[in-house]
Amino acid sequence: MKQRPFQQVDVFTDTAFLGNPLAVVLDGQGLSDAQMQAFAAWTQLSETTFVLPPTPEGTAGGADYRVRIFTPGAELPFAGHPTLGTAHAWLNAGHTPRQAGVLVQECGVGLVTLKQQGERWAFAAPPLSCLDISAKDLAPVLAALGLDESEVIAAQNLDNGPHWLGLLVSDVDTVLALDPDHAALKKLGTKVGVAAKRQAPDGGLIRRANREARAFTASSTRIANDPTDLEVRAFAAPVGIAEDPVTGSLNASLAQWLIANGHMPAAYSARQGTMLGRAGQVFLSQDTQGQVWVGGDVVGCIQGTVNL
Repeated sequence: MKQRPFQQVDVFTDTAFLGNPLAVVLDGQGLSDAQMQAFAAWTQLSETTFVLPPTPEGTAGGADYRVRIFTPGAELPFAGHPTLGTAHAWLNAGHTPRQAGVLVQECGVGLVTLKQQGERWAFAAPPLSCLDISAKDLAPVLAALGLDESEVIAAQNLDNGPHWLGLLVSDVDTVLALDPDHAALKKLGTKVGVAAKRQAPDGGLIRRANREARAFTASSTRIANDPTDLEVRAFAAPVGIAEDPVTGSLNASLAQWLIANGHMPAAYSARQGTMLGRAGQVFLSQDTQGQVWVGGDVVGCIQGTVNL
């Protein structure tokens, strides 16, 4: 073991403890896959990252650093909140990007570009593969979520490194009221992102059932004047996370899918983490070249060393 520089940051929030925490080991050299996985399991955060020098191929492509991303149960080729959080920690540690206002991260999906947008950074969403899901395959997922088919506006398999089943449902109350069977989702091997467009308040009653009442009681005051456009929840039992507080990779793929299909405008913001007591905010935009950018604030919480 040796002492390695370490930071813990909170991502997709400008207020500590309201976003998605990330552990960042800023020197991962010499650690085995098993050691990285064991430490990620110990932190019990949704992701832990390890910073390494770029590979020769990465250096040739302009990479500033390489990162490996682990959940408590598996390594990921890419994830959004670790991308923003690692960039923040790397810059906070005193490093300087090769190009001012631009960072290039090497990870499992290749090179990911980040750019500075005022005080906030955003990453370029990786290329997305979309695949329709059959009614037969969708049915057990809806059963595990407690959703009726009539509540689903659109469904799509989304893959930008991590795979998600994306569901656009009829209203925010439905999203907030979900109480999934996580064991069933784990058995199915399905990570699910559920989203709904936020509508202007109309004074109407939410759907009449106990689970909707639970959602209303827990969150209606908090989101009554919410400025965001989309409410998102992410269920990831197959990788050891029942519900992720704020998920960059999912929001990236949702944005690419929903903007392309006219469900959302070219620029919008999403809220995630409401039912976990968080207030994560993700800023999504598509530029004139069609590239989707995913931005968010990051707050430092812990800085020191870890014996690893």
